[in-house]
Amino acid sequence: MSISTKRICLDADMGESFGVYNHGNDAALVPLVTSANIACGMHAGDPTVMARTVELAIAQGACIGAHPGFNDIWGFGRRQMAMSPKDIEYLVTYQIGALQAIAGAMGAVVEYVKPHGALNSMAHEDAVIASAIARGIRAADRNLIFVANCLSEMVTSGQDQGLRVIHEAYCDRQYLPNGCLMPRTMKNAVITDPGIAVERTFLMLERQQLEACDGTKLATPIETFCIHGDESSALPIAKAIRKRCENNNIPTATIADMARVSPRP
Repeated sequence: MSISTKRICLDADMGESFGVYNHGNDAALVPLVTSANIACGMHAGDPTVMARTVELAIAQGACIGAHPGFNDIWGFGRRQMAMSPKDIEYLVTYQIGALQAIAGAMGAVVEYVKPHGALNSMAHEDAVIASAIARGIRAADRNLIFVANCLSEMVTSGQDQGLRVIHEAYCDRQYLPNGCLMPRTMKNAVITDPGIAVERTFLMLERQQLEACDGTKLATPIETFCIHGDESSALPIAKAIRKRCENNNIPTATIADMARVSPRP
């Protein structure tokens, strides 16, 4: 299928400031993406930041999603934590509920859930953690969309729980040959060059496959692409992707749009 016949969904992690500490440039990034993954107060964010980010999303017509992580402000949710499956399940439901309340008060709806950081990377390979996240999402609202890493246990767990699953790849991260994201402790794990990020993103979209750091090709559905809003490269990458879309008449879509054509299990 030609790239010109496809559409692209771009999501970004946002609302990751806290109190007087500003992290990322949400106001500039929201107009460039279609879907906003909003931190829910555990790894980052607070009630005011959450409300402000929801306002930005509403103003730009962006789809709103919850971005739950471990209760780890100091480590930005990127440190692994040992928790029981039930604790993880409740942690996820709790954070979704917080964003649902704030969004609902502003006349908006939380459409999807995308796990953050270490919670996300652990659930990629651990079916027990992935299932706990899926149950936590379902407990909050079975109509929520589960945005899950391509080729991860989260895809299977979400489908097992009857959730609509959207497969996610990353514009700004390298992959290992097994389909996991390259750990940030490894050199070149984060892609900061907009040109490289754009070429990789559109190749993934065209071919529906990931390419690992050693050249391994991994076939998978890819329905949305994530940009990490806390990276200084987020804005240049988002701008470059949107410019490519405009130059090639490639339409954009939200995660909710993609889910409408993705069958429920």
